[in-house]
Amino acid sequence: MQLLDGKFVSEKLKERIAIEAAEILKNTGRKPHLVAILVGHDGGSETYVASKIKNCEKVGFNSTLYRFENTITEEELLRKIDEVNKDPETDGILVQLPLPKHISADKVTEKISPEKDVDGFHPVNLGRMQRNLPSFLPATPYGILLMLQEYGIDTAGKHCVVVGRSNIVGSPMSILMARNTNPGNCTVTICHSKTPDIKKYSLDADILIVAIGKKNFITADMVKEGSIVIDVGMNREVSSETKSGFKLYGDVDFENVAPKSSWITPVPGGVGLMTIVGLLKNTLASAKKEIY
Repeated sequence: MQLLDGKFVSEKLKERIAIEAAEILKNTGRKPHLVAILVGHDGGSETYVASKIKNCEKVGFNSTLYRFENTITEEELLRKIDEVNKDPETDGILVQLPLPKHISADKVTEKISPEKDVDGFHPVNLGRMQRNLPSFLPATPYGILLMLQEYGIDTAGKHCVVVGRSNIVGSPMSILMARNTNPGNCTVTICHSKTPDIKKYSLDADILIVAIGKKNFITADMVKEGSIVIDVGMNREVSSETKSGFKLYGDVDFENVAPKSSWITPVPGGVGLMTIVGLLKNTLASAKKEIY
């Protein structure tokens, strides 16, 4: 078993991003600029946004955080996004999910200009991705591709099973792994909550990507020897063992699945760190006008 080490790869890629950001500053006099919008005080969201801002600073980007209370109206939030869309100094916009129930996440996502949609969730970017046109890729699937690429893992001709069909991870991941690219060129099966006997499919996977949001959902008896296991799960539980008072668990029972795998991502220290790299890469591409 070898570890797909998100910490190691993300640090390596961030060094390269920092070099490119410095080049942009030298040539244009401005840094790539990411705007984050946070509504409410969800603990997980606070942590994720703080990490994104900190990483922007680390690679030499400018970042701006707009914070709003849960009481903000949908109209007010959409107006703010429109304002940031029109700001020529902004390269990327992300609105941290989840949002309060009275605000439509779809309306918010569609309000962000596709040219600044560095989370890769806008229907225009998803459509361009599906057609294999230049686009901002959803940050988590993009991070996974970057990790596979960095470790030189050949995916062509492999059977990739994706467990989970969310618009953020599972669905775009299945499209990306089937595309005629590297990584890619897989035969893809997508499983979800209505799939009877997921084990039947997971046991046949050469590459198993799990994003179902259930702690230790994939157990050792569901994985074949020598498979590549990518765990997207981030399940937070209250814990007295950690300083933060929370402990993170993946969707894969790491301890028992790892000995059967050829490669596996840990949680934490795996895909989560690569998601931030995907976001930074998209922001850099926006600043360089590589996509639009």
